[in-house]
Amino acid sequence: MAAIYVIVVEVFVYREIKLAQLPDIMRKAMVVCGGILLVIGVSLASTNFLIDAEIPMKLFILIQTYVENKYVFLILLNLLLLVLGAILDIFSALVIMVPLILPVAIGYGIDPIHLGIIFLANMQIGYFTPPVGMNLFIASYRFKLPVADIYRSTLPFMMVLLIALLVITYWPALSLLLLR
Repeated sequence: MAAIYVIVVEVFVYREIKLAQLPDIMRKAMVVCGGILLVIGVSLASTNFLIDAEIPMKLFILIQTYVENKYVFLILLNLLLLVLGAILDIFSALVIMVPLILPVAIGYGIDPIHLGIIFLANMQIGYFTPPVGMNLFIASYRFKLPVADIYRSTLPFMMVLLIALLVITYWPALSLLLLR
């Protein structure tokens, strides 16, 4: 329904797209969707392999030998997720990392919903962090400015988001308030 709405509005209301352009636009969209489906398919296959090999439980045992404190684990988790957010697409990161991290986090007594919020907050920050920083490239293309200029202008907002990430991470009641 959303696609039909957009087509009607763009073709007939705003007239930004000509009817003759639709087949080419649809072809390009299908190529993008196919690429995303390929990434998700490979990610799911690797996730199934990791679960069958019991890697999450082995990872939990390994991490517990070095990290005994829940808060140290959360610091390390945030650092890992920020790095992953900067180099991986969010869908790939979700499909690959959540099955690995979830059992470990539960072992440390972290609520799965709270973990999901932490995960998404980190991934969003990663979306405007180089080298991948998809939002940087989209803004650069949209505003016709160099990526470096866009990145410099986002630094104050990144600081605010990092502070918000710390609040989200270390004050779980804030994230889970409505669930209780």
